[in-house]
Amino acid sequence: MAALDDNLRKAEAYLERFRKDGVLNQIGGEAVPSADGSTFETLSPVDLKPIATVARGKAADIDRAAKAAKAAFKDWAAVSGDARKKLLHKIADAIVARAEEIAFVECMDTGQSLKFMAKAALRGAENFRFYADRAPEARDGRSLRAPGQLNMTTRVPIGPVGVITPWNTPFMLSTWKIAPALAAGCTVVHKPAELSPLTARLLVEIAEEAGLPKGVWNLVNGFGEDAGRALTEHPDIKAIGFVGESRTGSMIMKQGAETLKRVHFELGGKNPVIVFADADLERAADAAVFMIYSLNGERCTSSSRLLVEASVHDRFTDLVAEKAKRIKIGHPLDPETVVGPLIHPVHEEKVLSYIEIGRSEGAVVAAGGGKFAGPGGGCYVSPTLFVGATNKMRIAQEEIFGPVLTAIPFKDEAEALALANDTQYGLTGYLWTSDVTRALRFTDALDAGMIWVNSENVRHLPTPFGGVKSSGIGRDGGDWSFDFYMETKNIAFATAPHSIQKLGG
Repeated sequence: MAALDDNLRKAEAYLERFRKDGVLNQIGGEAVPSADGSTFETLSPVDLKPIATVARGKAADIDRAAKAAKAAFKDWAAVSGDARKKLLHKIADAIVARAEEIAFVECMDTGQSLKFMAKAALRGAENFRFYADRAPEARDGRSLRAPGQLNMTTRVPIGPVGVITPWNTPFMLSTWKIAPALAAGCTVVHKPAELSPLTARLLVEIAEEAGLPKGVWNLVNGFGEDAGRALTEHPDIKAIGFVGESRTGSMIMKQGAETLKRVHFELGGKNPVIVFADADLERAADAAVFMIYSLNGERCTSSSRLLVEASVHDRFTDLVAEKAKRIKIGHPLDPETVVGPLIHPVHEEKVLSYIEIGRSEGAVVAAGGGKFAGPGGGCYVSPTLFVGATNKMRIAQEEIFGPVLTAIPFKDEAEALALANDTQYGLTGYLWTSDVTRALRFTDALDAGMIWVNSENVRHLPTPFGGVKSSGIGRDGGDWSFDFYMETKNIAFATAPHSIQKLGG
């Protein structure tokens, strides 16, 4: 309790500036209220009390921010890669220096536990360092020779871009999108999720205090129906990077069609973890539990479907249930907490409704199964495991985005693959087997953009990140991010005289 009490005191000190001054937009290097004075409140999911008043940006605010990004673009694009590298490293250093503040604020704003948010802040710094080191080579291309011709490719920043980030791990995901945009030479208008706006404010302040020129990075808070739509429709914004629900991604694509906007979507998932009888079952159970119950289950890459070979299904699900029952639920600032409160009462209601849907469909609750009476009376839901399910049930097909796992048995490899692919989503998959040839066959046929074999989600930053089907369009990570934020040019030089057709001569 002493550690929690100490953390609560620190968190209150960090939140005091937000309680006092609110959360403003940042446009052209200036902290400003919304153009029409509109605001909204952000609540803490711990106790459902307001943390701060937030400027509610709308079309006029987006227009001002887009124009600021456009005005700053030419000079920022002309900054050398080496200079951008140094500046992005300074931003990373500043993130590390304020990692505790970032983590504590994120915990209180999202309900995510400190166990994971402390690492998320440092991961945000690593995202900036990774792309800082690649900034000097962002424009590099290839030389392609043909008879009598030399072709040279290069890349140039696409222009001002819009970045729309979600509420689940907002700080880390903001850095994941914005760092490569800045490294590429783009300017940014960022619209964070309205349910968790606080650390986006900290991040843009950190960047400008580190020396980022005014207008290069603009922040507009608001709701999807006004600020989000205005951003996706604005003619000065050349591309939209979005992380969120598949349905919202479809709307953004429609809204950006008029201006032929480039889009990158990282959307929903109903990701399978497939466990064969020859797997290391103890390690597989630890990984399955980690991937569904860490981050409160509010993650796109969660392993929300557990497909287990029938011969070990009961033994394996018993193992998972035992682990789930031992998970500590509590205040997000308690260092021992694994599962904190869900983001908002509306989302809590959604997750609890799916638990009731699972029961009504005939699935059996093997662990959890309802609301948890957590400290502060907030949005706590027990880690839940369903057994006796089929892949046709809604709990096996629809993204719940909470600590709910649905277990389904399979008889052989063919059925396992059919079950794994029988969903509209295709973000990730997790395969557990000791048979290397099976692993090669299975991963080749699995409909997923990312697959981990005998592992939980361990990200290597140079690798591509993204999904197929309704889980997204495009790839982040490594050089793939530059492909989105930059245009590729080809310049062809004649190296010898060649015959030119003469017309009209």
